[in-house]
Amino acid sequence: MFEQAFRNIDDTLRKEAGCTTELDYTEQTSWLLFLKYLDALEQDKATEAELEGKPYNFILDEPYRWESWAAPKDLIGRLDHNAALSGDDLRDFVNQKLFPYLHDFKQKATGPNTLEYKIGEIFGEIKNKIQSGYNLREIIDHIDELRFRSQTEKHELSHLYEAKIKNMGNAGRNGGEYYTPRPLIRAMIQVTAPRIGERIYDGACGSAGFLCEAFDYLKAKPNLTTSDLATLQTNTFFGKEKKSLAYVIAIMNMILHGIEAPNIIHTNTLTENIADIQEKDRYDVVLANPPFGGKERKEVQQNFPIRTGETAFLFLQHFIKILRAGGRGGIVIKNTFLSNTDNASVSLRKLLLESCNLHTVLDCPGGTFQGAGVKTVVLFFEKGAPTRKVWFYQLDPGRNLGKTNPLNDDDLQEFVALQRSFADSPKSWSVDAASIDPTTFDLSVKNPNGGEAITHRSPQEIMDEIAALDAESADVLEVIRGLL
Repeated sequence: MFEQAFRNIDDTLRKEAGCTTELDYTEQTSWLLFLKYLDALEQDKATEAELEGKPYNFILDEPYRWESWAAPKDLIGRLDHNAALSGDDLRDFVNQKLFPYLHDFKQKATGPNTLEYKIGEIFGEIKNKIQSGYNLREIIDHIDELRFRSQTEKHELSHLYEAKIKNMGNAGRNGGEYYTPRPLIRAMIQVTAPRIGERIYDGACGSAGFLCEAFDYLKAKPNLTTSDLATLQTNTFFGKEKKSLAYVIAIMNMILHGIEAPNIIHTNTLTENIADIQEKDRYDVVLANPPFGGKERKEVQQNFPIRTGETAFLFLQHFIKILRAGGRGGIVIKNTFLSNTDNASVSLRKLLLESCNLHTVLDCPGGTFQGAGVKTVVLFFEKGAPTRKVWFYQLDPGRNLGKTNPLNDDDLQEFVALQRSFADSPKSWSVDAASIDPTTFDLSVKNPNGGEAITHRSPQEIMDEIAALDAESADVLEVIRGLL
């Protein structure tokens, strides 16, 4: 039933001139899903309070609750068509009253981690693009069919929402920033092995895939206490996200996975000076796939000891700094990081090798990330002791990866199994830190078993990267034209 409802929503959104891509479909579905979820959450809390003989103060005033404007019911629980807004009345209410009312919550909130703040942040950042009030009524009716009450219902909804995010990842030149393949995330979590009570962080969280998968991993642990479950809800998962749409999707994704008030802050992580990070700000585990290929302004670069315009290199410095001593990191980064000869790359490799134990490098094949032609590696490290030995694993699923043939969990089983003991195999080998060139700190070691050099790229991958860079340039020119 839920799957059909999602399909019907997309079919209706396709009729809207303002909704042209999978990104638009997911954005518009998200704000409506959020309000439907908020209504279910409030109803549950009101019922609990009533059973305990306590009053309950609703977050939203009565006219702005889902049951008032979106889905008023008659005496037998069916949609009351006489009371339900439709057409221009519905569109005007949403645009002129509902969104401004919800945006004002940001000023009323006591702090950025409150649900009130997140309501204000979400509805200050996105706009209703459904300009036909009749289409909006149709979509609301489909959303109203969805239920968030049971764990089974939430589980099914989270799967459907993840599928929408995956479709965004396949949707074109910018989609990949929202979606890291879940099998890769799950393998990274198995290697870093977070524990209950540890704080897990992603400073470039996108759609919050790392945090959601880490929640699923920890929630599946046996013999969890009520205290453990409360810790998972409130003091385990932390994220930051710069882009408005990704922020909204991250919040909704975590809610659907079962976290009521996600600790996601809408901010540009890189504007924070890493010299200001104190012990209380640090985390036990960092899991991330920071954006690469971006160019940060000079004033942002001033926040980092190793100054570079490359976004991913600034994020790596941030992640190293924000880990506590003994903390573990699993970071996706472009594979050219291993061998670039510019000063920033050399300095960053030196910092990583000297301040952390870089124990594992996973080399991912082309096609791992749909819609992104660049090759990547995953760096696994522990902060607080220098690197003595690096274990490399060259992932080779035995087929070309692509949209119709994506990475799966079985592809990574051998990596996870061998990594536990850093075992040698035809695809894996170790390198002593003492043998790494101290002038370049080059990490692009060729597989001694006859595999490809870790930084080798095919002509097609090079062409894909050129196309991606051209697309980025086009986006920048579009923004400039808009400012002129």
